[in-house]
Amino acid sequence: MTYRIAPSILSADFARLGDEFKNIIAAGCDWIHFDVMDNHYVPNLSFGPMICSALRPHAKTAAGVAVPIDVHLMVQPVDALAAAFAEAGADFISFHPDASGHVHRSIQAIKAQGCKAGLVFNPAQPLDVLDWVIEDIDLILIMSVNPGFGGQSFIESSLRKIEDVRRRISASGKDIRLEVDGGIKTDNIRRVADAGADTFVAGSAIFGKPDYKAVIDAMRAALAAS
Repeated sequence: MTYRIAPSILSADFARLGDEFKNIIAAGCDWIHFDVMDNHYVPNLSFGPMICSALRPHAKTAAGVAVPIDVHLMVQPVDALAAAFAEAGADFISFHPDASGHVHRSIQAIKAQGCKAGLVFNPAQPLDVLDWVIEDIDLILIMSVNPGFGGQSFIESSLRKIEDVRRRISASGKDIRLEVDGGIKTDNIRRVADAGADTFVAGSAIFGKPDYKAVIDAMRAALAAS
């Protein structure tokens, strides 16, 4: 399985966000994760599509290889802001099904903009909507903390949900990324992978540390361990 590490810029130093963006790419991340919060669906306010648009030209390695921008919308309603982030250069756009009046239509709207679409599930949220739309999505994001703030501790019951989603993906026969966001650290990333995840969002575990590459390398080493 190919694993991807997606640092969340929610935990970056906003006073030097451009440098943080470049440094995390130089450290070897696979994706860059944008946690978009509206002070409505969640009790926090982060950033909008202008930040994505400003950083998009810098989302490439020193060799010029593009680094995907992975946008997690914690907003309600979904569609207008999803379109704005698509225009700003997002590659993946995920949203919470309970924040959309019409989940299937929101998925279609994201894909019509040329982006890959994903659904996000909170810790206590059922997965029933996947019965109807799993064939239409490219990513499923499981929240292993309650959405809204960085730096929270991993919720252990999320492992069961990750296992459930992995079974659903396998049964679908589709190539769908299974991403996990919340409390991911070097000492638990292997357990999360064993449950079935392949993409890992990490914020405070990476940003704020003196050596971003050392943390990412340690996560990769943990993932490579048998």
